[in-house]
Amino acid sequence: MSMVFAAQGNGQNNAGEEQNPTLMVMKRTQTGSFTTSSGEQVHVELQSNNRVRLRANNVEAETDLEILQEEGETDEDKTKLKVKLSNGRNAEVKVMPDTASERALERLRLHICSEENNCTIELKEVGNGEKMQLAYEIQAERHSKLLGMFRKKMQVRAQVDAETGELVRVNKPWWAFLATEPEEETETEEVEDDEELEELEE
Repeated sequence: MSMVFAAQGNGQNNAGEEQNPTLMVMKRTQTGSFTTSSGEQVHVELQSNNRVRLRANNVEAETDLEILQEEGETDEDKTKLKVKLSNGRNAEVKVMPDTASERALERLRLHICSEENNCTIELKEVGNGEKMQLAYEIQAERHSKLLGMFRKKMQVRAQVDAETGELVRVNKPWWAFLATEPEEETETEEVEDDEELEELEE
């Protein structure tokens, strides 16, 4: 299903002559590569489970939101990817997954989002009512030392506004203020002393 509409204008140029308004087509997104309104390249892939995957510079994000494409009549027209939020507002995906990931990882003091640190990126709605936003949520697992002695895995999360690129929120466990967080640890050995700390997570 698609919708066709004309861009706003009075239909006349400065000389009073009639001119054709720009026709824009809004339709459900399809698998393919596009140039966004900000000039960035993004590949969109429809998944079998009704999810959509966005990829930019080898960084991927998935979503179960319905993404719409807004395109002009010619191939030179750039594509706008939009999502209709639950509050009725149309939000444009202006920030690509690679940019959102970079900003979130910098705030979380991680260098990379990968399977090794159980990192995932999802495009989702955050907030409520008029404050609802379209954001990328980056979740990852990192090492820390609780009380400077006990190695402990920490689940961290950051949200980046998909329209502005601003950092919306950062979440860490309540005990994070008791832990030290090196910029990044590369060791892959099992975290010890978890049993001694179970009561801290309750």
